[in-house]
Amino acid sequence: MHLFYAPDITPPEYTLEGQEGRHAVKVLRLRPGDTVGLTDGRGVLYTAEVVAADGAGCRLRVTGQQHGYGKRPYGLTMAVAPTKNGDRYEWFLEKATEIGCDRFVPVVCERSERRVFRPDRSARVITSAVKQSLSAYHPVLEEPVPFRELVSAGMAGNRFIAHCDRDFDRVHLADALTPGGENVIPIGPEGDFSPAEIELAYSCGFTGVSLGGARLRTETAAVMAAATVALANR
Repeated sequence: MHLFYAPDITPPEYTLEGQEGRHAVKVLRLRPGDTVGLTDGRGVLYTAEVVAADGAGCRLRVTGQQHGYGKRPYGLTMAVAPTKNGDRYEWFLEKATEIGCDRFVPVVCERSERRVFRPDRSARVITSAVKQSLSAYHPVLEEPVPFRELVSAGMAGNRFIAHCDRDFDRVHLADALTPGGENVIPIGPEGDFSPAEIELAYSCGFTGVSLGGARLRTETAAVMAAATVALANR
């Protein structure tokens, strides 16, 4: 089934326009009578039938809907420092969306090498991954925030900071997790979090965690953390 992201959908009809409409008509060659899926990104999966497909777009009629489609039994916020290579960060966004994530927060740290963030391009990567994975939930992409502001915000749920500094107590993320609930996991930039940032996070109630013995790139660590949370809730 082809899935389209329709955040502004108001049944019983919806029209795919612009790039989405052209893709539906010219690439997928959808025709009247074909069935597609639509999602508002908030957990509703709509089944829709193509009514008309032409140069004006692809007009659909909603024939059914499922609420809470594919809802996960946990929540996950990944607060990851943008990487120096922007493509690597977009790879993380794509894979973490497919695995399952509710919110992405680009975080600016003391050792961040990249402080310019392109939310428009990143949002498109996330939307594409939502459609690819047939998910009814579209992660929220927040504006970049300073690390101090992030950890001091008093977020609810399980709060873990993944880092490589052996001078601080850590447990493996898999051992620290419990099924269900909300989880927040900051991942640092190339060069990791500074000792001062780790101390701040600990003082704000974050638990230090490791992801194993290997030294991982930022984007690899972030994907592994998301996958570890998903496996703990399988």
